[in-house]
Amino acid sequence: MSASYDPDWIRTYYDGYGMKEWDRWDVSPVERVKFHVHLHHLRRHVNSSDRVLEIGAGAGRFTQALADLSSSIVVVDISPGQLALNRDNATRLGFGDAIEAWTECDMCRLDTQFEEGVFDAVVCYGGPLSYVFDAAPQALEQLRFVLKPGGTLLLSVMSLWGSVHQFLKGVLEVDPAVNRRILTTGDLTPATVGPGRHYTHMFRSAELRAALEDARLEILTMSASNALSTGWSEHLAELSEDSAAWRHLLEMEIEACREPGCLDLGTHLIAVCRRPA
Repeated sequence: MSASYDPDWIRTYYDGYGMKEWDRWDVSPVERVKFHVHLHHLRRHVNSSDRVLEIGAGAGRFTQALADLSSSIVVVDISPGQLALNRDNATRLGFGDAIEAWTECDMCRLDTQFEEGVFDAVVCYGGPLSYVFDAAPQALEQLRFVLKPGGTLLLSVMSLWGSVHQFLKGVLEVDPAVNRRILTTGDLTPATVGPGRHYTHMFRSAELRAALEDARLEILTMSASNALSTGWSEHLAELSEDSAAWRHLLEMEIEACREPGCLDLGTHLIAVCRRPA
């Protein structure tokens, strides 16, 4: 990864992002599928007795789900604006009792706030690792640092080919030379998409696997966030979320997203890892 990590840009960007970080998981049936697949792995791997650290928690969409699973959660975000929204939503929606603390912290400097091995589970959903660019090895080392030996890390990152898959029409409107640069580096930066845009690193599944292995993490499972449902929002809108067809779709998505051939089809790559004992 060639682009440099800029924590000040991330802080400013998400301070101005507001509730969009909460709302984005519910704007279409496909986004609801992605949210469900993320939750599936949370429910499988987070236990009621776990002390949980949530990194890049934003306004709290996953925090609310975690509060149904654990009563001991520490919420971390680099954005004070997002932390304030998280606290407000926890109070308004009644999940604040599960939160130990709200802490402003850079995920690349967790050791300035926490001792080694103090969390049973670390959740880093929605793509925080995609925003640190060349500091990804340092960020992964910090995530590993705060985990207990045998503890579980759940993370998701932006997917390169999955993003192309979902947004192919817009991608084809971009100059092919610019697209080739983005595909080569995985980076959306001012140099590739211009100023005032959303900057992030998009991973290939093999790249993410290698990064996790380099960080001395044992990979338990990898999954796409979506595969079958991409491009079918108009049809899926006709399904009721409590219908047999909707439930069957979710079952098929969870299975399909774990297939090696489907890992790069979703807008996010999900990984569940363990810090070896």
